[in-house]
Order: sequence, then C-alpha cells, then structure tokens
Amino acid sequence: MNFRSSIRLLYQLARLYGVQTVYYGVSHRRQPASVESLLAVLQALGAPVASLGDVPSAWRERQQALWQRPLEPVTVVWDSEPPSVVVRLPSTVADTLWHCHLTLETGEGQQWQWRGADLPLVETAEVEGIQYVVKLLPLPGGLPPGYHRLTLELAGGQAQALIISAPVKAFGSPQEPENRMWGVFLPLYALHTDRSWGSGDFSDLEALVTWVAGMGGGVVGILPLLATSPSEGFEPSPYLPTSRLFWNEFYLDITKVPDLHKCPSAQALIASPSFQEEIKALRNSALVNYRQQMALKRQALEEMCRCFFAEPSERLTAFHRFIEANPAVEDYAGFQATGEKQGVSWRSWPQPCQQGILKAGDYNEDNKRYHLYVQWLAHQQIQAVSDGARDRGLRLYLDLPLGVHPDGYDVWRQRSVFAADVSVGAPVDAVFTTGQNWGFPPLHPEKLREQGYRYFITYLQHHLRHAGILRIDHIMGLHRLFWIQRGAEASQGVYVRYRPEEFYAILALESCRSRVIVVGEDLGTVPPEVRPAMTRHGLYRMSVMQYELAFSHRAPLYPIPPNSVASLNTHDVPPFAAFWQGSDIQQRLELGLLGMTGARRERKTRRDVKKALTTFLQERGWINQPAVDVYGALKACLSFLSASQARVVLVNLEDLWLETQPQNIPATGGKYPNWRRQARYTLDELCQMPQVIAILHLIHHLRRQGKHYRCHREKSPAPGLGGD
Repeated sequence: MNFRSSIRLLYQLARLYGVQTVYYGVSHRRQPASVESLLAVLQALGAPVASLGDVPSAWRERQQALWQRPLEPVTVVWDSEPPSVVVRLPSTVADTLWHCHLTLETGEGQQWQWRGADLPLVETAEVEGIQYVVKLLPLPGGLPPGYHRLTLELAGGQAQALIISAPVKAFGSPQEPENRMWGVFLPLYALHTDRSWGSGDFSDLEALVTWVAGMGGGVVGILPLLATSPSEGFEPSPYLPTSRLFWNEFYLDITKVPDLHKCPSAQALIASPSFQEEIKALRNSALVNYRQQMALKRQALEEMCRCFFAEPSERLTAFHRFIEANPAVEDYAGFQATGEKQGVSWRSWPQPCQQGILKAGDYNEDNKRYHLYVQWLAHQQIQAVSDGARDRGLRLYLDLPLGVHPDGYDVWRQRSVFAADVSVGAPVDAVFTTGQNWGFPPLHPEKLREQGYRYFITYLQHHLRHAGILRIDHIMGLHRLFWIQRGAEASQGVYVRYRPEEFYAILALESCRSRVIVVGEDLGTVPPEVRPAMTRHGLYRMSVMQYELAFSHRAPLYPIPPNSVASLNTHDVPPFAAFWQGSDIQQRLELGLLGMTGARRERKTRRDVKKALTTFLQERGWINQPAVDVYGALKACLSFLSASQARVVLVNLEDLWLETQPQNIPATGGKYPNWRRQARYTLDELCQMPQVIAILHLIHHLRRQGKHYRCHREKSPAPGLGGD
C-alpha cells in the first residue's frame, strides 16, 4: 500500500473512532491533523496502531468490532418520540425469533418476542465476507423516565444495552418574564468575614445567601467547592480537583461543628495564643494561604475527631448511617490516607495499591478516620447552606468543572473511563497563540458508554443535590474535546468526538428529577452545532458582555438571549473597572502576555469599543450625560443587562466597589496569584457600602419591572440611571 493510500485509510480509521482529521481554527483556516497526532490519539482510544503499517489491520478490526456489536451500549429514548432500538445482526440470524427483556429502573420487568423477519430493514452491509443487516426494534410505549436495561436473546447469544428514557428539555426551560432572577457571584475562597480564618467557609456562604435573599436576589454563584489535596504539588485551581464526587473540607467552619463543644482539647488548641496569632495573620493577608489555613483546621479537626469517636453518641450513630449510605466515602478516605502515607502520586504506589486495592496497613487508620469524618462534616454544612437557600427561595449556582487532577482519586478509581497518555486543551486562538494544555486526562468516549455513564451520572447527582442552578464548564466538551498527546505541543492536538445526545439525555433527566436549571458555559470557540443542541434540550447559555464586545464584528453588542445567564464578566477576565480603564492591558503587558505592538492595538480597539458602547447606551437612555465615569458606566451596563430578557443576571460583587485586580489570569503560571486573592472588603463591610446597595436595589427594581423596561426601548431612561 502506497503512502497516499495509507493516509486515506488512516483518516477512515480515525472517523471510525470519532477522531476529526481536520478542524477550522480561530481564523477559519483549515487545520489538518498530523499523522503522528492521529496515531497517538488512536492509540489512546485503544486502536492497535504504532505506525502507518498497522493501519490496515486496525481498520479491519474496528470495522468488524462495530458490526459484530448487535446493540449500541447506550440508546436514548426521548419522551416525544416512539421508542425503538437499532439492532445489527448477521443476515443468517436476523430473521429468527428475538426474545426481548426490559428491566426498568424500578426493577420491574417486561418480556416480549419479535420475529426478525417482521421488523423493518434499515440498512445492509458486507464486512469481511459476512452480510449484515440493520433493523429497528420497537420498544414498549409509555416508557417511564429513567435508566433501563434491555437484553436481547437470539440464536447465538445475547446482547445488552442501557436505555435512557428522558425528557427532551432540562428543567426550567420555559422563559417567563416574571421568573427573571438576579444574583451575585464571588469565589468562596475570596469571600471572608470578621470571624473566618483567612478565607470564606460554609458559614460565610450561608451569610451571603441570607443577605442576598434579603435584598431580593434569587441566586448566589461560586466557583467549584470540590475536594483537593493540599500537599506537595497542590494545585489551587478549583477547576483541577482531586475528585468531582466529594467536597473540600477546606471550607468547613470549625466553630460550627457541634463536636467542638464536647472536645476540651480542641477548644484549648483554638484558644491558645499561638493558634490565634496564626489565625490573625491569615485574616490580615491579602492572599489565601491554603496550606497554612488547612494545617490549622486539620489540627482542630483531628482533636475533634478523636473526641467524637471516643464514646457512643447519637451523632456517631448518624455518622455510621451516612457512611453506610455512601460507601464511596470510605474508599475515598482510604485513598487520601494512603496518599499521605506514601507521600507520592498513586502512579508511584506499590502494587496492588496502584491498581486500586487497599488493605489494612496500606494507610494510617487515624488518617482514614479523619477523612471519613471531615467528609461527613462537609456534607452536613453544605446541606445546611443549600437547605437555607431553598427556604429563602434562592438558588445556589454551583459550578461543575470539566476535568480532574491526573493524580487524584477519580482517575485512580475510575481509570478505565479516562484516556491515558493524553490531556485536554484548546487549539491556537487570538489570545493563546501556542494553544492551551489544561493538564488533565479526558474521559474515554467508548469506555464511558460501556460503563453506562455511571461515573458521569454520579458526579452530576453529587452537585444537583445542592444546586439550584448548575453551570457545566466548557459545554462544548459534551460534543468534542481537544486531545493532546503526552510531550507534544498544544497546537498539535486533535479533536475527539463524543455522543452529545446521550449527555443531554442524562442532563435533562437528572435536572428534571432534582428541579435544577442547567447552564452551559459556551464561551470561546463554539462549534456551530452546540448552541442549537443547547436550545433543543433547554440548557441556558452564558451571555458575557466582555466576550460579546471583544469578539463581535457588529459593534457593540449582540442581543442577549432570553434563555441565558447574563453578566459583565467571568472569573477568567478582568473586572469591569480594569476593563473600562484599560489597566488590564498594561497588566498583561507586564506579565509578558502581550507585546508592545499588541498592547497598542488593544488600547485602540478598547477606545473604539468603549465609544461605541457609550453611544449605544446613550441612545437607549441608560446614560443621560455627555460623559460618563467608570461607576456611571458600570451602572449603565448593569442596567442594560437587568432590563434584558435574560433569565438570570449575575453580578460580580467585586465590580461593585470597582476592583481592578482579577481572580485569575489564564496562562500566567506562577507569575500571578491565581485563585488566591481575598476580596478587598469583608462581607460585613460590603453589606454596608452605599454604592453596593444602591446598584443591587437598582438591579432588583429593573428585574421586577418585566415588560415595562426593555433593553431595546429608545431614549426613555429609568429613574436615576445617569452617569455620576
């Protein structure tokens, strides 16, 4: 076989595995994948290809494997469509009697028979000398929503498939003006009060919920609160947790743990002058010191843990009930305790620990008990926050990250559904001119399907128990992800496709069961099929003014979609004041993210954007003075968003006191203290700030007006909206 024929067959093999051989970059230029990248990604997907010479046999093997599979591992049945399943069979057995068994999620069963000859023919094909037929198998009508198991028995064996019966749309998809909400956003590590220990905790979050609800708000948004490992190599990013299945004990409020009052040694420790001095230093620091704060909390928690297990109590009985109902917590605690004993990544643990088998002696029993205890406490405290929010009619806006740390619990325990030797990233764009490598492994699309999406469902449910709104980080990942082979440049990655309809079915089913609104983070490079799919399945979009201004060629703004969460910015872009004053450009110049030429170009673009935006807001009555300062511009922009038909308007609290320092600047590494900056003011202080209260009252007023205030009205300003 000549080289050209080998490449053609390689492309065919890639398509059989769902690998894109070409994509279009940010400049709409065609970007073909290299042979080396395709071979590496195909190997990560399980294809037996070390070189081009292996492609013909691998292609035949893949063709046979797909046609020899009578049922797809997963089939989606939408509530609006007649239920049926595609069946592939050799023609020699296709016309025989088929025995069908359907076990519903409830455990109830149904059985029926079909003669294959009576079923409609969809397709025929010949593969390696064998004639195959594709037929459509009807399922019983009126399938209840849920996860059901289909077993098909016929001559020569049986096949099974997961049937996901789901509503087409996720919860909360109808858009009604009277349901328009507003809320605030602040990372919990940045939120702090006069009583917290140098960063926010669950009690601070509860206090924020209470205050926002009292102001008439309906949403409080935070960054992920998932488990991390504050050890060597600790990653402060909330988007790289050790697990998506457990909460982070860093956010525990030690003073609210009931066991503290029955533990004199813990009380004495906390009251000691040295301990109080450390707390004072943490409170006075502008940056969150995760390791030092967690070390203090752990000292107190270990004392409480010893007291807690020392004698029987009603709480101890409740603890054992929790562990019995959540057996994965014990597995996680064993993992964490083993990691503490070994002091290295699980990849360097001795066998069989590395393979997921732990036994007594592999870890310190006290450390395992500690991790069991703090997970129970974290569950109790976040449950109290979410219950309190629901009682006040407020929705917690939780954030579900795209990935997990490669050395964390999830990859260790669920390694079969992660692809090895590759990581997830993004191709070259206007900001990241060499591409991005985010450093975590992707989920394996076929292994995840074969598992019946069990891992995805479990970590989704973990969040939905407490969320009122759930943000899905990088919603494009339901459709495709950019895979980068180990050791390669980010620009050399390739896209691998997933089964989006199966993900959407699970999201719709689980969100309706929990009555939680789902928001997809659809910012950046978005394939054309993504937003129509989000609309079809009732997921809300994100409408971020800075992104709209930065990427719109029809200045200055695109219309704000009704089914969206609208905001001025996100945690990954500059605060409003920095954007308006242009200080973010200077900051990126100093950090080496921009050159002098790029900085000059951006300053000119920014001046043009601000001028166009100011004119736009003046024409619509949101600015009624010839000139506007940064605070007046902030009020006008937030008023514009609040009067829109967006379902939710989310306000970054830091914008309200004109903060200029961002929480995160991507691609800066250790050059900037990402994810570590405390808010400039405590919650107690900001609740008393007149400019904060004034803008939130204004937003509440505009959100309540519904049809009376529309962002497209001409020159009829609402009271008090002029620039200051």
